[in-house]
Amino acid sequence: SLSEWNGVDVMAESRRRNTGMSSGKRQAIAAGLLTGVAVGAWAGSRILPRSGAVAQPRSLIDWDQARTIAMSMNRGAALTAPERRALDASYRDLVAQCVPIVAAYTGDTLPLSGERTFAFDRVDWVNANIDAFRLLFAPLESLYHDEGGSKSVAALMLGGLNRQVLSAELGLLLGYLARRVLGQYDLALLGREPLTSGKLYYVEPNIRVVERALGLPGDEFRMWLALHETTHAFEFEAHPWVRLHFNALLTQYMGFLKEDAEQLKQGVRGLKVFVQRARSKDSGAASWIEAVMTPEQRALFNEMQALMCVIEGYSNHVMNVVGRDLLPTYEQIARKFERRQRERTMAEQLFARLTGLDVKMEQYRLGEAFVNSIVRERGHEAARLMWSGPEALPTMSEIRNPEQWLARTERVPLPTHV
Repeated sequence: SLSEWNGVDVMAESRRRNTGMSSGKRQAIAAGLLTGVAVGAWAGSRILPRSGAVAQPRSLIDWDQARTIAMSMNRGAALTAPERRALDASYRDLVAQCVPIVAAYTGDTLPLSGERTFAFDRVDWVNANIDAFRLLFAPLESLYHDEGGSKSVAALMLGGLNRQVLSAELGLLLGYLARRVLGQYDLALLGREPLTSGKLYYVEPNIRVVERALGLPGDEFRMWLALHETTHAFEFEAHPWVRLHFNALLTQYMGFLKEDAEQLKQGVRGLKVFVQRARSKDSGAASWIEAVMTPEQRALFNEMQALMCVIEGYSNHVMNVVGRDLLPTYEQIARKFERRQRERTMAEQLFARLTGLDVKMEQYRLGEAFVNSIVRERGHEAARLMWSGPEALPTMSEIRNPEQWLARTERVPLPTHV
């Protein structure tokens, strides 16, 4: 999870405190970009020459172009080698302090090495995440060329111009986020190799900006961030089934996106499919991204969002409970973050809406409220039942109505997963 975005809330506040970015956010971005591709493909087919004169690109996105744009927006505040070494050691020490504290409250054991904790500058963050996006889009790349390397209809429609637009959009988006993210628990997903343990990143230039802007005590502010990100590590690494389940959902979701990308081969007729979905009276869509999904896609999307609600809500709960007792200035930090979140500019709010970054933000607040309600009614042991396996995860309906989840889990014995 990226800080301030680990729920798409880059400078997350005390009640909606998402301090990072994860694969769950990347899939929302992918959905938004794919919709843009559909529109761009139709427009491009109207303005680009139909002859073979235009050289076709090899991939759906020019990753070098996206990387260059994002990096050009974030070349300042680079960390020097001595700074990086000192900060790596400092953040690893913070994580080492957080591990026994979080373990004492959660009752879990974390097989985490501090050597996988790193201080990043903004360019470091861009490089790490553009590689992740490249892996995420890999299932769609096969549509760009037919078997044997021939150009597909989708490739002919997209053309070089739309490829440049899509690459620029992704580059601008990553460039924007690189200036906002504070911390990130990054877990390799969708890879061909066995899933590896996650890494903890702290984007020091952004942390310094917030620290100075809000007048926060540096040591306690960094401990506050470390508590949140370390809890994410517990969620995934103390319960290995979570990342396997998340990976399965994400793989299925990207399969749906690939099916939608197939619509590009049908030109205007394919675009009409998206329009018809958006016009559907019974779509039940809560956002523009969901509006262009099929019912099956929307059900899977909601299942993934429910999982992210639990991940973010539980992490915020742990950070709040532990932080109040641990940090003398906890209330000051929480209050100032909350005020900062309320004071987001109209431009920032518009950007979040257009890019899909605000998708389900309310559900992350609901996630924390759900966990708090369970703990208040039945104690922390009841909340820990969520980590026993996929069967114990709440649905979005149960997150909105915690008593439903309590009734279900009390009525049906649930297996415990390792």
